[in-house]
Amino acid sequence: MSPPWHPERLAARLPFLRRRARLRAEVAEFLAARGYAEVETPVLQPCPGMEPNLDPFVTRYAAKLGAEARPLFLQFSPEFAMKKLLAGGAGPIFQFARVFRNGEAGPHHQPEFTMLEWYRPGLDLAGLMDETEALLRAVVPEGLRRGGRVVPTDRPFARLTVAEAFDRFVGVDVLASAGDAAALAAAARVELRPGETWQDLFFRLLLGRIEPAIGQDVPAFLTHWPAAEAALARRDPADPRVALRFELFAAGLELANAYEELTDPVEQRARFAAWRAERLAATGEDRAPDEDFLAALEHGLPPCAGIALGFDRLAMLACGAPRIDDVLWLPTV
Repeated sequence: MSPPWHPERLAARLPFLRRRARLRAEVAEFLAARGYAEVETPVLQPCPGMEPNLDPFVTRYAAKLGAEARPLFLQFSPEFAMKKLLAGGAGPIFQFARVFRNGEAGPHHQPEFTMLEWYRPGLDLAGLMDETEALLRAVVPEGLRRGGRVVPTDRPFARLTVAEAFDRFVGVDVLASAGDAAALAAAARVELRPGETWQDLFFRLLLGRIEPAIGQDVPAFLTHWPAAEAALARRDPADPRVALRFELFAAGLELANAYEELTDPVEQRARFAAWRAERLAATGEDRAPDEDFLAALEHGLPPCAGIALGFDRLAMLACGAPRIDDVLWLPTV
């Protein structure tokens, strides 16, 4: 196969790439009109992120002119950096960030890709869903296209909780089994695999039974995740079994992950410690947290909500492109 810069291959992608460029401009215009400031934060970070299932690209800062040599990482997300700016008083902000996930490649994945993230102080999860829906309706009014079908954006998006989704598509009360893999397996009438944890089975059922069933008629927000899957979201004060988190699905693809953000530095440090231990046990890597980020939380992160949206995937669905490579000028892999 010819390389992606070859005139024939590039010409075949040009309509998709031009639509991508328009999409980026339209997104920036939409957010600016709502009072967001565009920011740029460093790609190199002291910690790439704490998610134990993600592998980083590692580099090294050289010891020169009195500087101390130390490892640096290509970021999983600009989230830590952007929250530092929020703690400093930056107000509503957004960024098109280059982010990195080592080992990822496929029709919908690249190891280097573009993440659109935006954060607004004072916004709650419901307000962020409203804003995300308005954004997609404004920038992709023709609908999201994949595999010959169109998922309209001009109708109200679906909203269902994780508990509702498991009840409807798996037939289980997922919150009742939290932490008990055998109980979840029995309720779902599946065999528990050797070494499979509750979290493993939760995602097996989510990926196999729920994700294919939602976001096909209209985009769908899957909300209120079990507390064990809170990530950087705060727990729901009305029901501490769940966290104020949503993911957005359309046409069989996960497009975005969003939180009503955790602002408690003590709880955040405890979650990082648990992730650090999990990563160490699984891989032998001891990934220390970003202490500067924790210091920003201690200084005071305002109540806010934020979202990370896969911009390349959104471009795919805006163009009807079959592969993520089709909307990249030069794919990394």
